[in-house]
Amino acid sequence: MIQLPGKAFIARHGETVFNSAKRMQGALLHTPLTRAGMAQAEKMGADLAALLGKKPPLELWSSPTGRALQTLAIIAEHLELDWHEAHQDARLAEIGMGGWDGKPYAEIEAEHGAIFDRDLDVFVRTAPDGEDYAAVAGRLTPWIADQTAPRDRLIVMHGASSQVLRGLLVGGRPHPVCGTIVAPRLPQGSVAMIENGRETIVVTGSGAN
Repeated sequence: MIQLPGKAFIARHGETVFNSAKRMQGALLHTPLTRAGMAQAEKMGADLAALLGKKPPLELWSSPTGRALQTLAIIAEHLELDWHEAHQDARLAEIGMGGWDGKPYAEIEAEHGAIFDRDLDVFVRTAPDGEDYAAVAGRLTPWIADQTAPRDRLIVMHGASSQVLRGLLVGGRPHPVCGTIVAPRLPQGSVAMIENGRETIVVTGSGAN
């Protein structure tokens, strides 16, 4: 377990057009939210405002992808926080899928076999030129180390990368497939709060798991 000073509110972005079309997103920067994804972001914002009040003292962080920034903009409006003050960091981006980015899942699986195991909650196969979970942990660990100020943070990121960040902050045994600690996957539109190594799900999203 790696300690992060203050509370971490880790949000998974809302549904995107690629999610809806069952296409791999990976490190693709700009895949916009669907109407369902916007509704999920609205709920995250409303629920966090009900929990934290208006203008809470949160430092805003986001993956630089359009879908994460779009989600953050909606949440920030509910919280009456300035989106323009958000920090963007590529280390928070989704697991990279290399040449698979943008391709339909069905096309990838027809060529390579099953790539995601819903019982294990993880990708069991990654692109030859992509990242694995250990590589994601390798870039998130120094990001955590950089967060030395004792303040609360809202972090908007992705499905797999948020599993790794939550796993690093909560601790436990390495996942048997991934070689690093990986938390259970949460639906799109969910927010987990982690404080002193303990996780509480404060918003359960309505999107895909």
